[in-house]
Amino acid sequence: MQRNHAIRLVSTKAMSRDEWLAVRNQGIGSSDSAAVVGLSPYKSPLELWMEKTGRKPPDDLSANDAVFWGSTLEPIIAQVYGEKTGAKVRRVNAVLQHCEHPHMLANLDRIVAHPQDGHGILEVKTAGHWSEGYWEEGVPEHYQCQVLHQLAVTGKPWADVAVLIGGQEFRTYRIERDEDKINALIELEDRFWHHVINDTPPEVDGSESSGKALSLLYPSDNGEAIDFSDSAEMNTLFQRLIQARKERERIELEEATLKQQVQSAIGFTSNAIFSTGKAGWKKVKGSSATDFKQLAEEHPDLVAQYTVQKPGYRRFTVQVGK
Repeated sequence: MQRNHAIRLVSTKAMSRDEWLAVRNQGIGSSDSAAVVGLSPYKSPLELWMEKTGRKPPDDLSANDAVFWGSTLEPIIAQVYGEKTGAKVRRVNAVLQHCEHPHMLANLDRIVAHPQDGHGILEVKTAGHWSEGYWEEGVPEHYQCQVLHQLAVTGKPWADVAVLIGGQEFRTYRIERDEDKINALIELEDRFWHHVINDTPPEVDGSESSGKALSLLYPSDNGEAIDFSDSAEMNTLFQRLIQARKERERIELEEATLKQQVQSAIGFTSNAIFSTGKAGWKKVKGSSATDFKQLAEEHPDLVAQYTVQKPGYRRFTVQVGK
């Protein structure tokens, strides 16, 4: 089946980081796609919406060690992939755009010409030892979403994901084009982009990222009260919140009781072995800490020199009954 080709929106050869970010913010990039559909472990749809609408600058990850080593090792991993597969790999050096959905953008790590399988995409990843387990059953879901987005934009039939785990284990995974998944992704991204162009926030999802975005979106209150007494929808929502808190308290109490029962059984020993795992109860090494209360009492002038004002924040409270 003949597929439409991607549009080369702009060359990235001489583009600065700020220029690249400005172009990227004009649409949804492949690294944004997991956040759009709620699969990103790092960012919620609401936080992404705030970035795309200019309410929040994207986080600067340039000093992040994982990002640094990922960028540094990318050409080496791509070269090794080519040597192992016999495929020709090359850079694209452009921001690509979907020909029918212009808000869908993509920056590819490499384009691939495979001796047997024809043309595809190469996505390069690095992973630490701690994340090895996430790759045991294939490419993690949020990276699969990223690759499906790239396949949607380019029309390519497949993509290989080459990952270097722990700096020494090289793996390659193939992701074939799946039209049903791609169509579903396009629909979700179209829906998200309507939130952007209409300046209406998407739903919250309970994540830490979503909570942080809400605090940035509504940083202060006006001292007034809004009356939801006659709103069946809001009263149902409030009752569900009360019930969820009660359930959390019950689960936390149950967990604490079970923990104490295991601790009581361990007694003076250090570890307990079970058929499905083990538990440890060990004394950690002591540490020293500054007694700031005493310091403030005995040297108030000194403490004043290093006192900083922390910005206020909105505290959410719940009261049952009037």
